[in-house]
Amino acid sequence: MSIAIIVEGKNDRSRLRRLLSEEVLILCTFGSLNTERLESLRKQVKDREVFLFTDNDASGKKIRGILRDTFPDAEQIYTRRGYAGVEGSPDEYLIQQLEKAGLEEFIVYPPPDPALLDPKAHRF
Repeated sequence: MSIAIIVEGKNDRSRLRRLLSEEVLILCTFGSLNTERLESLRKQVKDREVFLFTDNDASGKKIRGILRDTFPDAEQIYTRRGYAGVEGSPDEYLIQQLEKAGLEEFIVYPPPDPALLDPKAHRF
């Protein structure tokens, strides 16, 4: 399966890039969508399966609506209200959302915290 994830900005992209394998194409809307930008996204996506991962705010919802028209078969991934968008969401939550979307094979899981594995480690 070849996939593309469309996010709003470059900080969202770099946040997801740390959690996903290089084979996943992560594209940005850069906050504004005009006909030219939509056509560029469409050309880059080609025949990949598309996932939309935008912020849970007014701007993100507006962008998601426009993208939904361009990519009607796209899967939707959501951030939680209260988080500062994709870039401000904790890794654990982003991973949970990516798993929910069925993208486990592309996730690069962070190494476990050694302090959590060592029962002798002191916690204060």
